[in-house]
Amino acid sequence: MPTPREDTTAKARSTKKAEKPEDAIKLLTKDHREVEALFKQFEEAKEDNAEKADIVAQICDALSFHAEIEEEIFYPAARDALSEKGEDILDEAEVEHASIKSLVAQLEEAEPDDDLYDAKVKVLTEYVRHHVKEEEGELFPKVKKTDLDLDELGAELFERKTELMADTDDDEEDNPE
Repeated sequence: MPTPREDTTAKARSTKKAEKPEDAIKLLTKDHREVEALFKQFEEAKEDNAEKADIVAQICDALSFHAEIEEEIFYPAARDALSEKGEDILDEAEVEHASIKSLVAQLEEAEPDDDLYDAKVKVLTEYVRHHVKEEEGELFPKVKKTDLDLDELGAELFERKTELMADTDDDEEDNPE
């Protein structure tokens, strides 16, 4: 029998399938907006622990899928296209991802009534907002100026994200606790 967190995570994924391919920057920016909306929902959840757990499960999933496709596909392509001009910002992005992943892992193991739960979500929100600001304000404009085929890259990102979401759904169906 799935735990309440696993159940809400599965519901979130089953209703949140990836849509149609778009250019890489549009796809990643859309992910940013979706996570921002989830952070706002969390802030409005107040003392409803079940709602908080559901929202945090969606945040963790969204950030995990997003980080995976950026690290596997987008960042290497951006490094190649930008060469030394993008080295510092991409190095920083990878370090930021590590911090975000650490908080995601902690939240995946936590319950809303745990000490520091809300604080961890707040810090995660701040880290993600900072990361998004740098990507959208610095990295994406630089990438747009290269000859990188953003439509082709977007299709790769979309395909990989769809695979990750399906794999996670399959894992949960195979391992109901």
